[in-house]
Amino acid sequence: MAAPAEKTKEPYRATYREYVEAIYELEEENIDAIQARIADWLGVSRASVSEMVHRLEEEGLVEVGRTVKLTEAGRHLAEVVVRRHRLAERFLSEVLGLPWVKVHAEAEVWEHTISDDVEAAMWKVLGDPKTCPHGNPIPGAGYRPPKMKPIADMDEGETLVLERISEELELDADTMDFLDRAGLRPGQQVTMLTRSPHDTFTVQVGGHDPVGVGSFVAERVFVAVV
Repeated sequence: MAAPAEKTKEPYRATYREYVEAIYELEEENIDAIQARIADWLGVSRASVSEMVHRLEEEGLVEVGRTVKLTEAGRHLAEVVVRRHRLAERFLSEVLGLPWVKVHAEAEVWEHTISDDVEAAMWKVLGDPKTCPHGNPIPGAGYRPPKMKPIADMDEGETLVLERISEELELDADTMDFLDRAGLRPGQQVTMLTRSPHDTFTVQVGGHDPVGVGSFVAERVFVAVV
């Protein structure tokens, strides 16, 4: 089993878990975890973030400087939450058959209630997955990412396999629905047809019709570089 054997002992409130998860995901996307970014990521006020970051610092979960950084304890907690979130996405999608576009929101509820025993059972049922359905690595699973680049950097006529969709895009259900309808899922071949001078990219996925992708999305959907 890929899941760490160490038991989860932290009885931290759900809000603390949400914040360390957000900081972890920002770091994963190479975004500085300043308080304004955390507020945008969570969709809360900057005053709320300031207050909560102070509490997290008192709990020894973060260190505050120019950016907010996870301590060792904070990173452990974040990895537990992120791991269970991404396992839940896999379970909801592959076992329960929930539509791909809906699993992120549902997993946000599950991530706080999954116990050590349930987590172990999920690993077994799912057959040791390495990533969530959107290609983001499950902490502790031993995922080794290939070299990647955003589809915004693809050349015209180039065809590559989609590897990962940024966690940032998962926060927007409309964007995920668009990606789903366009066939832009991990494992699918993506061909860059045209690049406009206004940063709109026309791509084609398998038998789907060509679709225009704006720069915000194109910079956050990654393909494996062969």
